[in-house]
Amino acid sequence: MATFAKVVDLNGFSAAARAFKVPKAAVSRAVAELERELGLKLMTRTTRRLALTPAGEQLLPACRAILEAAERVRQQSASLTVQRQGPLRVLADTTYGRVLLAPLVPRFLERFPQIPLEVDLGEVGDTPRADYDVVIRAGTVTADPAAADSPVARVLGAPPAILCATPAYLQRVGIPATPEELDRHELLTPDSTHGPLFVIRFANGNRRAEITVRPKLAVNDPALLHASVAAGLGIGVLPEFLCRQGLATQKLKRVLPDWVLPEQAPLCAIYPGRLAEDERVKSLVEFLAANIVPALAG
Repeated sequence: MATFAKVVDLNGFSAAARAFKVPKAAVSRAVAELERELGLKLMTRTTRRLALTPAGEQLLPACRAILEAAERVRQQSASLTVQRQGPLRVLADTTYGRVLLAPLVPRFLERFPQIPLEVDLGEVGDTPRADYDVVIRAGTVTADPAAADSPVARVLGAPPAILCATPAYLQRVGIPATPEELDRHELLTPDSTHGPLFVIRFANGNRRAEITVRPKLAVNDPALLHASVAAGLGIGVLPEFLCRQGLATQKLKRVLPDWVLPEQAPLCAIYPGRLAEDERVKSLVEFLAANIVPALAG
């Protein structure tokens, strides 16, 4: 009913969708469900304008009252300062947590001493975790506009990817000079969406290359992938930030340094929609967004 009133007040489904920050389809579905529930046609639509039916005209004032009441509740809730007691609960993917989050936790606590943290590093999975306030992991989520507490994903940055291997491996097998020469090497890659095959795309200025390889190892854990590369098992496709220490100490050597690989899955902070206006969550997410991006960029 509030959605119907907003559509009328803004004279359009698109405008109402922008006001509610939901897809236009969700607004259309809400009005259609209202008409079906009431058994009445409330409005007629053309490509240029909306027109209320007599039933819509009669019911509009009551629907407007509902809309106004809902907006008063939103305004009142936004002004409340009472927060959930206890620490802010954070779960982070182990690899990203150790390398990127761990150095930032002390700095966050210094900057926000009034916000205690409870940080777990471990298996995150693909589904939102109700027992945590914020989850840090690679990959975003698909929001469900129909869900009352659909998760929100804030992109913190996308890790650049590079090819690297141990000097011993390259000395034994040889250093590839072009992307096409990778087909005679053992490749260690993230999990592939192409079954047993992995596609690597390269750019070098205006030049482009694409190769399809059958990896010796495909794994969804960057830490295990890095360990396998460091053990000399082959050339790995790795997040650049995981390789910095190995490159600096010359335990790893970059392969095809003039060729750029696509960025890997973005690192995201995911939290329930009900916490979108929580000041503690906002403070943490904004702090991470401001500090992880330069960390990823080196």
